[in-house]
Amino acid sequence: MLIEQIDVAQIKCRVLSILPSPVSYIFPSSLTFQTHTLKREREREMSISYRERGRWPIVAVVLVLWCLSERVESSHVVYRELQSVSPAIISPILRTGYHFQPPMHWINDPNGPLYYKGFYHLFYQYNPYGAVWGNIVWAHSVSTDLINWIALEPAIYPSKPFDNFGCWSGSATILPGNKPAIFYTGIIDDKQTQVQNVAYPKNLSDPYLREWIKPDYNPIIAPGEGVNGTAFRDPTTAWFGPDGHWRTVVGSKINLKGKVLLYRSKDFKKWTQARKPLHSTKGTGMLECPDFYPVSVKNTVGLDFSYNGKDAKHVLKASLDLNRYEFYTIGTYDREKDIYTPDGTSADNKYGLRYDYGNFYASKTFFDPVKQRRILWGWANESDIADADKEKGWAGIQLIPRTIWLNPSGKQLLQWPVEELNSLRGRQVSVSGKTVKSGECFEVTGIMSAQADVEVTFDVSSLDKAEPFDPKYINDAQALCAIKGADVKGGVGPFGLYVLATSELLEKTAVFFRVFKAENNKHMVLMCTDPTSSSLAPFLYKPTFAGFVDVDLTKNSKISLRTLIDHSVVESFGAGGKTCISSRVYPTAAQGEKAKLFLFNNGGCDIKVSQLMAWEMKKPLMNGA
Repeated sequence: MLIEQIDVAQIKCRVLSILPSPVSYIFPSSLTFQTHTLKREREREMSISYRERGRWPIVAVVLVLWCLSERVESSHVVYRELQSVSPAIISPILRTGYHFQPPMHWINDPNGPLYYKGFYHLFYQYNPYGAVWGNIVWAHSVSTDLINWIALEPAIYPSKPFDNFGCWSGSATILPGNKPAIFYTGIIDDKQTQVQNVAYPKNLSDPYLREWIKPDYNPIIAPGEGVNGTAFRDPTTAWFGPDGHWRTVVGSKINLKGKVLLYRSKDFKKWTQARKPLHSTKGTGMLECPDFYPVSVKNTVGLDFSYNGKDAKHVLKASLDLNRYEFYTIGTYDREKDIYTPDGTSADNKYGLRYDYGNFYASKTFFDPVKQRRILWGWANESDIADADKEKGWAGIQLIPRTIWLNPSGKQLLQWPVEELNSLRGRQVSVSGKTVKSGECFEVTGIMSAQADVEVTFDVSSLDKAEPFDPKYINDAQALCAIKGADVKGGVGPFGLYVLATSELLEKTAVFFRVFKAENNKHMVLMCTDPTSSSLAPFLYKPTFAGFVDVDLTKNSKISLRTLIDHSVVESFGAGGKTCISSRVYPTAAQGEKAKLFLFNNGGCDIKVSQLMAWEMKKPLMNGA
């Protein structure tokens, strides 16, 4: 039974699908196995007219049960009848041109990214039989540049007692001797009991790492006493300590207290749970897909997971299953006590810092030894309905990989698309010294902007007309953007870009800044993606996404924006990567050559465009599509 988010008397409560029984499937290797029909998919946050659907009695019961209990351990939408429905035709309309996608079907979490013998490897959760979640395997692709990808056979699929009901997310670790190992969560029964397993390459001389062996001594980590076995998943990359022990962490929870459980091993085979978790935090619920890694306090160079120097901070990131977004903290790792303590410069909960304030989930980083950098992968789900995914034959993308490093302030991370993306830049246009007057909209022509990379720097010469900031929005930039969208006139802003727009602006996605005046003569800079007018199609989920940008426009009046436009995805990087927002959109008219790009200013004062450069993006090799 599918239960979606509902709106009853304006009281919203997330309600989840009720677990169906497991189902048997046949995979390419002719192995018959069972995989549970439930895993993470971003909820369809819709308000549904249950009166029309005749579901009021069921909804009332389920609403009460969900609001009063915590029995369901993960929030996923299950379309059992669609899990093995392969499309007759793959629709190219709105399919991305340069983002990571397989030729068809469903994808979700990026898993185990690594570099090995000349190739970057990306594994990811994949349904080989349909465009909704189900039948999940670890699909596998390789690249020499993180941009052009070759698809290989799935690396891991359910086949053993320790993963017969599912092979869920995990990570990769490079062991001494340049030997990769994969940690992943196995599902062992129809109750969703979760264990952690390891797999090794069958042939280390194969740079493609085509085949993987799952030792019979799995599972290497099982839920012990006091551990919630149905909320125990997503082992992270292991690190080696100065005491000669390996360590890894696994996400978990007890009621609403999120936990990152720590395990140690001498031989990477037998693991022991530490007496205390690496970290825990109240009120978050399940901490999925944890990631824990060091960052340099001196420069932008990436550090290996096992780096042991004093010139580093640590980052702990978690994906919030309860809210369906991520947050991270920066802090100190005590190697003797095996305890992580956040610095306290940001909230250690859902109000904390995020990699991305939009459609971005289940992220994973890895250390690139070639260019000495840390690279971040993140997944963006579709925002249309499951039937639309079935019709078009595909669902989900991986966002452009990003280089990530610590801001010199030490208070947040910075992100930027990997430099290899620039190799796709083609025809270019530029605008400089253009003043966009109050209420003006200026079209940028000369490229096919449905598949483009745009960099622009705005100069905010005066802050006198900045609107007063309401402090009740200090922890909810998204709500502020929802009432102060792109079409709402302001003082300083909104100003920015209309992308994937029609000539008449009947369809448009706005990416913009808006400046507010706060107490003590300080200013709050809001960055927002507003897709509420992105499509004329009905039944779409079109939320605004927003975050505040840590800049002081009184000291430097310029603020930059980079936006990657790719047919149905808009990725934006504000102020050199301080605030990032990704959004999925589905224009019906602003497609291909008909998609337009505009500069706009709906504020009360003029804004100067110091420089705009935009490139039409070429299509890379993408998994044979």
